[in-house]
Amino acid sequence: MKFTLSWLKSYLDTDRPLAEILEKLTLLGLEVDHVMNPAETLKSFTVAELVEKKQHPNADRLSLCKVKTIDGFKTIVCGDPSIYEGMKSAFAPTGTYIPGKDFTLQKTKIRGIESEGMLCSGLEIGINEDGEKVLDLESSAQVGTPIATYFQLDDPLIDIDITPNRGDCLGVYGIARDLAAANIGTLKSIDVKDITGKFPNPAQVNIDLPKDLLSECLAFGYCVIKDVNNKPSPEWLQNRLKSVGLRPISTLVDITNYLTIDYGRPLHVFDLDKISGPLIVRKAQNGETLKALDEKNHTLDESMTVISDQKGVLALGGIMGGESSGCDENTKNVLL
Repeated sequence: MKFTLSWLKSYLDTDRPLAEILEKLTLLGLEVDHVMNPAETLKSFTVAELVEKKQHPNADRLSLCKVKTIDGFKTIVCGDPSIYEGMKSAFAPTGTYIPGKDFTLQKTKIRGIESEGMLCSGLEIGINEDGEKVLDLESSAQVGTPIATYFQLDDPLIDIDITPNRGDCLGVYGIARDLAAANIGTLKSIDVKDITGKFPNPAQVNIDLPKDLLSECLAFGYCVIKDVNNKPSPEWLQNRLKSVGLRPISTLVDITNYLTIDYGRPLHVFDLDKISGPLIVRKAQNGETLKALDEKNHTLDESMTVISDQKGVLALGGIMGGESSGCDENTKNVLL
């Protein structure tokens, strides 16, 4: 179970130092497996400004750049043709470990000219998967600002081991509640508003399992939400997911992933308009297939519990949804 210190403090009012919080977690049976502080990993990376760009005298595809850094002006050789004068980017001086490429930047000459560091891509820093272009930061970024601060990554990431009897701590709120009970802080109250339905639920779910297997699905809770706009999620939500290693996809996917980690409440969203007839919770038939959201085709057998409609299997119960009923940018009505 991974969470950041700031995420924990959104539910736990505490001024206790990190070391004390970590020790208490282990004493509570929530053994701390690992703590990583991205600010420490990225401590050598800072915001820099490209003030002058010239053609490299010995290479057609390289630029000779004068870069303003926290330590003064540096000469950088860069191979990204999209860079421009006045651009703010991420600078790494000689001797910096580049986590995204797993190497340490050495003092070197490139086509006869010494490069005093490098301007970095998101992949090289380890904040995204784009390795083609140098990071183009906001023009308001101040030269010398730590990159971890710029991207709000100066936040320790805590990874704890959860034993099978502690499902209550598979969400950040549950962990905060446990620490509050151990006098590490005060649990913040949550204001949850009741929402009244505005139309009859048009969806139907049938649980079609033998009596001896009903324990596999005692109940199926769902609601229908109409007229959604499945655009990219807000920046705060994307940052929360990124902080624990998840890739933002869209509002509908991101909010379900967020609530899974926040409250330990897994959810799934079906595109209602892609469902044919009522949903049926049943055992799979040997040889049935499902193309899941992991883009893989899975062959099913009768030991698996599935959610289907009149056309076929839509999801593996409690595990993964299928591509045929997945939400996309055109989704307007959903079954949650």
